[in-house]
Amino acid sequence: MMAQGMNESDMDRLQAEFDAICRCGGRLSGTESERRAVALLKALGRAATGVDARVETVTYGGWRATASELTGPDGANHPLNPLVRSAATPPGGVEAEVLDLGRGTPEEFDAHRTEIPGRIVLVRHELMFAPGTIHRRIKYRAAVEAGAVGFLIAGPEPGHLVAGSSGRRDEPGIPAAGVAPETARAFRRTVRGRPRARLRISTREAPASVENVFFDLPGPSPGYVVLSAHIDGHDLGESAIDNATGLAVALAVVRRLVPHARTWRRGLRLAFFNVEEWALTGSAAHVAALDDAQRAAIALCINLDSVAGGERLAALTSGFAGLERFLLGCAEETGTGVELDLFRPLQMNSDHGSYARAGIPALRLVAGFGDPSASVRHVLTPLDRRELVAPHELDRAARLSAAITRAALEADSGEVLGWRVCATPDAPAR
Repeated sequence: MMAQGMNESDMDRLQAEFDAICRCGGRLSGTESERRAVALLKALGRAATGVDARVETVTYGGWRATASELTGPDGANHPLNPLVRSAATPPGGVEAEVLDLGRGTPEEFDAHRTEIPGRIVLVRHELMFAPGTIHRRIKYRAAVEAGAVGFLIAGPEPGHLVAGSSGRRDEPGIPAAGVAPETARAFRRTVRGRPRARLRISTREAPASVENVFFDLPGPSPGYVVLSAHIDGHDLGESAIDNATGLAVALAVVRRLVPHARTWRRGLRLAFFNVEEWALTGSAAHVAALDDAQRAAIALCINLDSVAGGERLAALTSGFAGLERFLLGCAEETGTGVELDLFRPLQMNSDHGSYARAGIPALRLVAGFGDPSASVRHVLTPLDRRELVAPHELDRAARLSAAITRAALEADSGEVLGWRVCATPDAPAR
């Protein structure tokens, strides 16, 4: 195990690469910002691993919002941010009453089921990384299935919009957008009834393609460990926490481990996935294309997503109970005082979920899990910028990630097989 922290030169490089990724912008898939990031990561990955990038093309439903407008009953316009893959409205928009369902729990949807048809549903964005979080895609789907004609989700930060994916694929869907909390208050019900809104969203949709990027470092056996992070983000901020932190830390981990490759029992694959914010499209396509032998060769997927932005780190172990003692041992044996929280139920909130659903041991490392005061609360808002990330948080994530990855690379086969327990491929997406 590597107990010491990173030296000053390593830290400087980690910080410089993190800043460079952030300078690419929000990295929404299909934009010039995302293409710049892919080109940068090909170069940075080549420098870290010493091998050329292997590219996998992913086709997906390309989408852009070209215009949007939300008008209240007094004629005032309210800022909005169309959710990724939102359906377009008719040219004149959709006019309907706004039904505020609060948090938007299944119980709230059920209690108002007779009132939802023909109305625009309004719900609240939740702390993304917490036990019991109900993902916006679940709320959106509930609104569609209940007969709503529009979907609004209010962000957590006063004066700021919220981004995210609707989760819509090829189905018709309904128009959907993120709004500021002030807008939600403007549409609250009064004794006079529910306010009406006119929602207009114009979009452009066409088949598109992006690249997943891989760097393969073979080991002495056919098996390997996947170290992954997602490239894409949203265009309201820099997508710094989510997920420039994971990308930069993954690069730092590989640089640190390559000199120790002679001790590995299996190979390492550095995987940078795209269209993660589009319902895990990039990693889902990759895993679906693997045959049974290729899936069986994967000892573990270690997914780094939003690994800074909070004072504690958590491992989401996706139902693989056998991972937990191993992970706690890695945290303790680093000798750095890194405390690691554990959360076992499968949450389909990042690329580890694509592996776990296929029965492949997988975990996600994340900062600020369950902490409403942590900076990760700003994810998907314009505030997700590099200034939120403290250098010591990157250092801590890199040290722990390196310890976990190296232990997985060096573990004997018996230990690895012991991780393949309690998989939950049919767990609900959250």
